[in-house]
Amino acid sequence: MGKSKQTGSHKKKNPGKIWKTKRRTKDLDQIHTDMKPETAAKLLHQEVDYDVTGCAQHYCLHCARYFVDMKALKEHFKTKVHKKRLKQLREEPYTQAEAERAAGMGSYVPPKIVEVKTQPVEEDMD
Repeated sequence: MGKSKQTGSHKKKNPGKIWKTKRRTKDLDQIHTDMKPETAAKLLHQEVDYDVTGCAQHYCLHCARYFVDMKALKEHFKTKVHKKRLKQLREEPYTQAEAERAAGMGSYVPPKIVEVKTQPVEEDMD
């Protein structure tokens, strides 16, 4: 007998694809736009939202993550993951102008180094 074709809910799904999309975070260029002062102020001072972790009051701007309380946020600032993200954000994001220069439509200009520091923490939120 030959193999029967699997149909409906019995299809095998690729687990790698499921995990990649489940743990997807913001890209570096999206975080650079979030770091602009007007959007950063909105993200750091959000209204209370009970559907988000920590009621959307404890947010790491550089990693785009919410935390349960101020203690967890402060501990996150000391971690390797946060420091690595800060190092990645120091390089200026890739632009269309840079892509055109790389294709031969201009002279090469090395990417600028952007000054990135850990966001200030407000103590009154404890």
